[in-house]
Amino acid sequence: MPSTVEQLSPSRVKLTVEIPFADLKPHLDAAYREIAQQVTIPGFRKGKVPNLVIDQRFGRGMVLQEAINAALPGAFEAAVVEAKVVPLGEPEVEVTKLEDGELVEFTAAIDVRPDFTVPAFSSLTAEVEAKRSIEEDVDERISVLRQRFATTTEVDRPAAEGDQVTISLVGARDGEPLPDASAENVTYVIGSGGMIDGLDEAVTGLSAGEEATFASTLVGGALEGEPADITVTVSKVSEQNLPEVDDDFAQLVSEFDTVEEMRADLAERVEQLVAAEQVSNGRDKVLEALVDATDFEVPERLLEGEVSSRKAQITDQLQRAGLTLERYLEQADEATDTPEAFWADIEKSTQRSLKAQLILDKIAEDAEVGVEQADLQELLVRKAYQNGSSPEQEAQHMMEHNHIGAWMQEIRRNKALGLIVAEAKVTDSDGNPVDLSGAVTESEAE
Repeated sequence: MPSTVEQLSPSRVKLTVEIPFADLKPHLDAAYREIAQQVTIPGFRKGKVPNLVIDQRFGRGMVLQEAINAALPGAFEAAVVEAKVVPLGEPEVEVTKLEDGELVEFTAAIDVRPDFTVPAFSSLTAEVEAKRSIEEDVDERISVLRQRFATTTEVDRPAAEGDQVTISLVGARDGEPLPDASAENVTYVIGSGGMIDGLDEAVTGLSAGEEATFASTLVGGALEGEPADITVTVSKVSEQNLPEVDDDFAQLVSEFDTVEEMRADLAERVEQLVAAEQVSNGRDKVLEALVDATDFEVPERLLEGEVSSRKAQITDQLQRAGLTLERYLEQADEATDTPEAFWADIEKSTQRSLKAQLILDKIAEDAEVGVEQADLQELLVRKAYQNGSSPEQEAQHMMEHNHIGAWMQEIRRNKALGLIVAEAKVTDSDGNPVDLSGAVTESEAE
């Protein structure tokens, strides 16, 4: 099928494609057959209605439209291959000529991946933080285990830090209780955090049956972020008895016989996680360097569509949480404090993300990166670990939601990034080289 390409901008082209009627005829015959099966006309058996009768009853134009619609995707795909462009998004198609019995001509304006030159991977440099000491992390893990296997004893004394208290909370304003701002029989360890501000100070020193009122900000519910007077009543004070870190403890909480063996195993696991964290940061930094070193503009329509989608997603999430963007920015640890600055950051990050994807796609294409069954299985295992599911469940989700194309593209991009980091120069903040080739995933580290 003859076609021509017109460059409208560095990232947009218009394809003009002709479909000779010889190529359209199979689609035209199929359209007649389908209509003949659907209509009932006296004197003719279903499926045996002559083409001329269909033209008289329903119009030749309708049949032509059906045939053209069926022929367009294949003709467009052939024109894309001939023009050697990579389409992004959906084309804007217009039938510009229809000569019955001769040819059909249509144009398709579409965003395409712009031409750009990828710098040599060996020219890319990045710096990551040096590996931190793991002793603190090991101690923290052991502390969590001690808390998990702790016992409690009810005591008749004022509550102190580390005690477990059973409390009830009532939020009020101007002396009137607020709706959905109360809780009963809540178990809380003083000093553990995670609840409302000022709670630790309020309950410290209280005995069972005593109460205190303090000013704070509500968390959760429709009134999240609103100021309120909180009255806390203590109904029970219990002293936590943490197990000693000895060989008996090691045997209780692990498969090992001694504390030394348990600590060595925990240290190995933490070391793997720290290494995986450094590798992940290194890959991100190399990709950032590649994006900065590659000069081209992301297609405007592609960027607009992705930003619009991100805005809709974030707005929906905020509405589900009962938050406005202003309230979210007040509570969250965001670098911006106004909606305008927040959306500007979203647009900037989306632009960089799309640019990175286009670069990785080009590298994967140029290197003829393929996807094997083992690659897909590895991705399913990783997603299962992240989502707390099973690889079988992830595979079912992939098929039900038609994610296989996107997930295979994700694999190709990750493999392309692997080609890049293998040649890039990465050092830590102490000046030591960092090898990113021996990456471990978090699931393997655990």
